[in-house]
This record gives sequence, C-alpha cells and structure tokens, in this order.
Amino acid sequence: MGTTFSDHISASDETRSPVILFVDDEPNILSSLRRLFRSEGYQTLIAESGHAGLNILETESVDLVISDMRMPEMDGAHFLEAVRLKWPDTMRLLLTGYADVSSIMQAINRGEIYRYITKPWDENEILLIVRQALERKALEQERRRLEELTRAQNEELNALNASLEKKVEVRTIELKKAHDGLLVSNEKLRVNFLTSIKMFSNLIEVRGKRLAGHSLRVADLANSIAKKMDLDAIEIQQVFVAGLLHNIGKIGFTDELLAMPVSLMNGQDLALYRKYPVRGEQLLMPLEDLRGAARIVRSHQERFDGAGFPDQLTGFNIPLGARIVALASDFHNLQIGTLSQRSLRSEEAVSVILESRGKRYDPEVVNAFRSITKNDIPVDEVQAISLQAKNLKPGMIIARDLITSDGFLLLSAGHVLNERLIRQILEFENSAGIMTIYVRAEGAGT
Repeated sequence: MGTTFSDHISASDETRSPVILFVDDEPNILSSLRRLFRSEGYQTLIAESGHAGLNILETESVDLVISDMRMPEMDGAHFLEAVRLKWPDTMRLLLTGYADVSSIMQAINRGEIYRYITKPWDENEILLIVRQALERKALEQERRRLEELTRAQNEELNALNASLEKKVEVRTIELKKAHDGLLVSNEKLRVNFLTSIKMFSNLIEVRGKRLAGHSLRVADLANSIAKKMDLDAIEIQQVFVAGLLHNIGKIGFTDELLAMPVSLMNGQDLALYRKYPVRGEQLLMPLEDLRGAARIVRSHQERFDGAGFPDQLTGFNIPLGARIVALASDFHNLQIGTLSQRSLRSEEAVSVILESRGKRYDPEVVNAFRSITKNDIPVDEVQAISLQAKNLKPGMIIARDLITSDGFLLLSAGHVLNERLIRQILEFENSAGIMTIYVRAEGAGT
C-alpha cells in the first residue's frame, strides 16, 4: 500500500496522527466516515449536532472538521462560522447532499471553508481532499513559524539599534555585527528551506526505486541550464525548487501507475496522469514563497509546439522555467525508463532531445543544455575532489549533496564537517557500504 499523507504528518509530529471531527445528524453517515478514515490511520471524533461538535472542540485538539450542511438547531454554516471564530487554525470542510448554491455560498462566506463535498461522496476523492487540506494546514503553520522567527529577529535588531544610539563611538561596529548575524541567519533559513524541500522530494520517490534521486538530478540540471541562460537569482532558485518538486502532483498515484511508462498508459490511467501538473500547482500555491515554482510545475509538461498539457500552451507563452524543467526532466526520465519501456543511454537521451528541438523543446533551452554538457554529463560548477569516508577531516566542506544508493539525502552541499558528522557517516557506511563523498577542493587540505 502506498504512503499516505497521514504517514507524513506522523513522521513530522511523532506525538499523534491527525484528528478529524465529523458532525452530522445522521448516525449512518458518521459511521461510514469514521470507518473510512480510521482505516487510513486518522484519529476520529463524531458529533450528532453542531452544539455537540463545539463541546468536543472545547476539550479536544482537532486538526480538521467535516460538517453536514443540513442539521437541526444549528446548520453547517453557523457551526463552521463558530469554529472559524474560536479555532481558526482548524481546517473546515462542508458535506452537503443538496445542490443549494446559496447555502454553500453562505458556508463559504461565514465559515471560510476549504472545500465542500457532495453526498454521496467518492471515497478516494474525499480522502484526497482531506490529505490536501491537512498538507495546506502544515504548510501554513510552517509559514507562520518562519514569519514569527523573522519578526523576532527584527525586534532584536531594533532593540540593538536603540541601545547603540547611546554609544555613538561603537555604533558602527555593533551594527555591522548585528547585520552580519542577520545575514548568516537568513542564509541558514534559505539553506534549511531548500534542504527541507529536498527531503520532501525524497518522500515522493520512496515508492518507486527507479525514481530514487531523480528529482535532485532534474533540479541540478535545470539549475545549470538556468544559469547558462543568465536568469536572475530569484528565477534560478524557482527553477531549482520546481525541479525538486515537479513530481509532487503524483503523490496520490497508485504504485502501479507510478511504475508504468507513459508510453503504455491509456484511458483512465492516462487521464489521471495528465492531471498531476495541475495538482502539483495546487499543493504548492498555499505557500507564497513557492508560487513561482508552482507556476513552473503546472506548465512543465507543455510542449513548444502546443501539443502538451494541461493548457496546450505554445512557444514563449510557456514560462521559461517550465521549458527548462521539461527538458531536464525528460533527459533523466528517458534514462530511467519512465517515458518508454526501454531505458536509454545518456547519449541516446541527448539525441532524442536534439531531434525534438523546436517541437517538444525550446530551441534556446536545447542550445544551453548542449553547451553545458560534456560527454552528456553536466559540468560541475564547484571544483571538488572525491574521498572515502575514512579520509574525511573536520573543517572539510561537502561539495555535492550526499545521497544514498536509494536516493535519500544524508547531507546537503555546503555542510561543514565536524567529528560528530564524520562519525555518523562512518557508521552509516558500515551498514550500507562504501560511499564516495565530494568535498570542496580548496578545503581538502585542512
């Protein structure tokens, strides 16, 4: 069975699995919902009225509420409005068996619901909606945490500036120290943000052995192409992040669909596959810092000649970042056999891309790709040397992401090694086998 979103929540919050409260005046509906979601590993609570639901919320920590619209005494709109006012962080979904647009709009306006679900529901669809809602909540909580961290740092800096006004002679020195500290902190946030995304992209690939490390390879190649085409720093980072997350929309695919080459898909499988770029965009849009990457993810299956999906965009109407990720993704997909039944050698994959210049791919992107390859392998921008773990020394800097044979990220590039990290690498090597580690050449002599 594939990994569910509830598994991811449990991994990040080891204390409990997500808690869902179902509110409906029909016991059979509550029983059906409770049975469905319990089987997926969720904790479930039930209430047969809006007042009963509010009483439960007073005593229980609830992540998500699914409420019926038509209930006596307190309908779904009033109940969800009360939830929004007192527990705004609890995600809210409306369950309705009536095509009553005005009632639905009332619930949207008063309760600010995330989505509404019609009766009778499709089990796969309602499970997917709940997973997406919980993921949105997790991303929103992370955004708030980062904003609060930045606000606290700004307050510290303001307090420091106020005190420095009393000491004019040392003002410049102290301000520079504070400024440098803030730059270091922001850089750490940026690195941690990218590392978190790399780790999340690994989760997408856990279920498909052929996909191990695929997203990171796509991101690295797309990053090199973007730099070659002189994109600005923000655009380059958006391309890199989109490369890491371009397959996020496949997170709900079955194991069989993940393993099936695109050339063998037809009918319902192909229709579902063609929806994954839009689903990927929807998953990323709630986080403001990922909206640029989200637009790239949506369009990375478009073709330069207009025969792609989901929007059949043509030529330069396709975002440049998407044109870059499209080529980088296909280059590696051709080699691991996810586009066709046969896996191609790297030189064969290059030939396919060159033959599709002006059809599948932007000619300028193809030119940049060709200019940065040497023997069909992108040239490393950072000078690095390879070492075995036993030869590592404290102070050395990791030059390339340290990836296991299964595609898992152990350490991201830029980490400065210390005795503890070296000991952990050696312990991992004893159980997993000899690894090659790349360190920056300028620090190798330390």
